[in-house]
Amino acid sequence: MATSAQQIRAYDGPLLFSYGFRPFFLLGAAWSATAVVVFILALGGSISLPSTFTPVAWHTHEMIYGLVPAVVAGFLLTAVPNWTGRLPVVGVRLALLFGLWVCGRIALLVSAQIGPLITAVIDVAFLVALGAVIAREIIAAGNTRNLKVLAVITLLAVGNAVSHVEAYSGTAGNYGVRIGIAGTILLINLIGGRIVPSFTRNWLAKRSSPAMPEPFGRFDVAATLVTIAALASWVSRPNLPVTAALALGAMAATGWRLARWSGHRTTAEPLVLVLHIAFSFVPIGFGLVALSVFSPSLMAASGAVHAWTVGAIGLMTLAVMTRASLGHTGQPLVATSKTTVLFCAVAVAALTRIGVAFGLWPDILLGISAAAWVLGFGGFVVVYGPSLSRARV
Repeated sequence: MATSAQQIRAYDGPLLFSYGFRPFFLLGAAWSATAVVVFILALGGSISLPSTFTPVAWHTHEMIYGLVPAVVAGFLLTAVPNWTGRLPVVGVRLALLFGLWVCGRIALLVSAQIGPLITAVIDVAFLVALGAVIAREIIAAGNTRNLKVLAVITLLAVGNAVSHVEAYSGTAGNYGVRIGIAGTILLINLIGGRIVPSFTRNWLAKRSSPAMPEPFGRFDVAATLVTIAALASWVSRPNLPVTAALALGAMAATGWRLARWSGHRTTAEPLVLVLHIAFSFVPIGFGLVALSVFSPSLMAASGAVHAWTVGAIGLMTLAVMTRASLGHTGQPLVATSKTTVLFCAVAVAALTRIGVAFGLWPDILLGISAAAWVLGFGGFVVVYGPSLSRARV
């Protein structure tokens, strides 16, 4: 009987569907860059979207429920086989799952023609299907300790459904948006809280560093609980003083957690350093939540939102995509100058978008932020597209 490795190598279908990271990273990044261009054109009145969502709502939805699920799918479909020892989802099953994600993007764009109910069903179906696939693989392997990732997928599915209800009913609670953001920040806390110190430790060990990241322990568990409490309060009542107080606690906890991972020792390798910079936007976001509550005249609430969405989520997804793409296509885990430019572009997109929330040259900084985002994710397609589309080295 052939081994798992032999069966993986024996796959002879379309290369794009030979591993989950290939289609979802490549097309997820391409759609992310394209959606920002479409949003800017729609916002300026150059085009009209055939969607029941307003341009701002469509843009927000596609960044949270378009890009994020694609990257989560690419990451989990690649990581779960390592967790379970089972064969990866490839070929027709992967193509169908990817096709469902694509249908969701099309449905959102033309929702005015097909109606809100059909749009919602098609869009939410992808996260439900992804959760079912991941659950099947984990349960079949008896690897139940990793079932906690299903909680985040479920949270994203619920948030997506809520966002559709809000768009259809015309309510402006934005609960769907906040649920999606909170769920993704929680995922960064859970998965990023493991891979950032792990990858840092591996890199430092090769250089015989005298100091290593602190191992996962009780403090990390406590910091996670504080983070969950702060996010839950922000989702339900973002403007209350208690939310600001919890956010300050989460800022301190996640900031100290990050400081224990020896990120300052990784400046020689951007591929590792970027993980620490991306995670740093989590405590920054919590700090800005508190600032927006205590000093709303100084900064709009969108500052915290974009610290998380552009900074933490955008930069972390780009960091994970580049690292996984290099590793799984047989290339050295080293950031080239082109990759470093991509990281810098998304960091600039985050900082300038936060600047807009402070009222600093809003038109100029918004344009810079959009251009930098397109450079970061569009550049990923250009730089990594060839390796994602051909056989492993």
